[in-house]
Amino acid sequence: MQDKPVATNKKAFTHFHLDQRWECGIELKGGEVKSIRAGQVNFKDSFARIDADEAYLFNLHISPYKEAGLMNEEPDRMRKLLLRRKEIKKLTGLVTQKGFVLLPTKIYFNQRGFVKVEIALGKGKKLYDKRDETKKRQLDLALRRTLKGQRN
Repeated sequence: MQDKPVATNKKAFTHFHLDQRWECGIELKGGEVKSIRAGQVNFKDSFARIDADEAYLFNLHISPYKEAGLMNEEPDRMRKLLLRRKEIKKLTGLVTQKGFVLLPTKIYFNQRGFVKVEIALGKGKKLYDKRDETKKRQLDLALRRTLKGQRN
């Protein structure tokens, strides 16, 4: 059963070809969990990187929880991703290939109530790929509209 995402990274789907995906935990502090539960998350320009056998998430903006007062952390701070050592080694090998990057695609709560982040291995799309995708989406929309008109 797939959990309902709190936030999704729509730009990752439009600007990158996403290949493999991993579910990982994230190290949070203070009222960040309550802010995520309220949907106060922004993926703009966020990415993941592996430094010294540790995976980190950069530029994930979690707005400060208002009721936490002085206990709030910096909204755009670097956060550690919780992955197994074997997964980190595999990711390191994949990311060192030319043109690949780790991107967060969505953040959600699992059945046990833990915050999970889905990261994906992506490779940047060319401009003509983006144009082809938008053209295909517009054609599908037009086709669905004509089929819906024929049914009535």
